[in-house]
Amino acid sequence: MYERILVPTDGSDYSDRAADHAMELAAQFGAAVDALFVVEEAGPNGHWDLAVEKQEAAGEQALDSVAAMGDERGLQIERHLRRGKPAAEVVDAAADYGVDLIVMGTQGRTGFSRIASAGSTTERVVRLTEIPTLVVGGAGARKE
Repeated sequence: MYERILVPTDGSDYSDRAADHAMELAAQFGAAVDALFVVEEAGPNGHWDLAVEKQEAAGEQALDSVAAMGDERGLQIERHLRRGKPAAEVVDAAADYGVDLIVMGTQGRTGFSRIASAGSTTERVVRLTEIPTLVVGGAGARKE
């Protein structure tokens, strides 16, 4: 059913939950997995600065985490670090890599906190892509 799964990550617990779910699906269907971290464009006129370098380092750590999840299940993970606007890059990456499923986490914010953040990257991806997108929620998740 699924041959290639895209797992965007931002290194959060919500992304880790989604990545874990994606790994289970990949193992079940024998699917390839593409892990993606997007470094947001920063600075005037797209100039890169120290903040971007820190994002890239955080991105490498997030991708390491997803790759470790794949290793635990004997899955091969393709790692991708892209630069741009996260939602647009996720949609473009899904098309570029030929995926047939996107698995993303969400914090599940509502009300003012959702409005203040101008919506979520996950919400924008769901609206912009034609590729099936599985959203793994974080609201109400139990802490162990």
